[in-house]
Amino acid sequence: MSQQDAFYTLLTPKNVGKVILVGAGPGDPDLLTVKAMRLIQQADVIIYDRLVSDEIIAIFPPHCQSIFVGKEAGNHCVPQQQINSLLVKHALAGKQVVRLKGGDPFIFGRGGEELEALLPFNIPFEVVPGITAASGCAAYAGIPLTHRDHAQSVQFITGHLKQGQDQIDWLSLARAKHTLVFYMGLNQSSVIRHKLSAYGMSLATPIAIVERGTTAQQRVLTGELAQLETLAKQAASPALIIIGSVTLLSQQLNWFSQLENTVINIEQPLQCYS
Repeated sequence: MSQQDAFYTLLTPKNVGKVILVGAGPGDPDLLTVKAMRLIQQADVIIYDRLVSDEIIAIFPPHCQSIFVGKEAGNHCVPQQQINSLLVKHALAGKQVVRLKGGDPFIFGRGGEELEALLPFNIPFEVVPGITAASGCAAYAGIPLTHRDHAQSVQFITGHLKQGQDQIDWLSLARAKHTLVFYMGLNQSSVIRHKLSAYGMSLATPIAIVERGTTAQQRVLTGELAQLETLAKQAASPALIIIGSVTLLSQQLNWFSQLENTVINIEQPLQCYS
């Protein structure tokens, strides 16, 4: 425990507040749970990241203090330790703090780390799960993540691959009848394509990139594994990479794009990479 943490512990008031870790879902405010909506409206402080959509930010109550801790253009993310300190500071001040995260806070959201930071101060907390991006974006893109004719399993993988620290079981990922969903993988598209191909996945395997899923700005780009880098260069963050034959169903099941969006499909496969 740091000196600052020890200082906070000594001064912990009897009327300590509470931290509520809330999943905001993939973007569409209608996908918020009833409990999430209620707690947002009751919050004294909302600490939110960049994956919380503008539509959800628009429903923050006027009485609460909102604190953005995500990444802005040209600026680095707020360090995790600083976020933890904000949670502790406002809870010790007797506030009801909603820590709002895009998707589900326990799926690539560091939610567990933030709750662990509260333990030395005996700050009460609870967790409200949200629809994770893989589920929400795939549904809005008309891509069933599992299907009896296509995939009997699905796996979520972080795209934040650090050079020299690759612990991903690529051989397992490259197996057939399996859907892969890469979070935050646009910048690592070359690595993903190369690794999957090297471990036996065909470069003709269908893929899709879902950009700004569940929002009015959603785009779905489809093609083959060989085209992953090309498609990734056309996409903007936040986006998911979905790999597997289930992505072929998007052309028939893309109900949301028929309402107001566009599905982009590269009709002719690009030259496969060796």
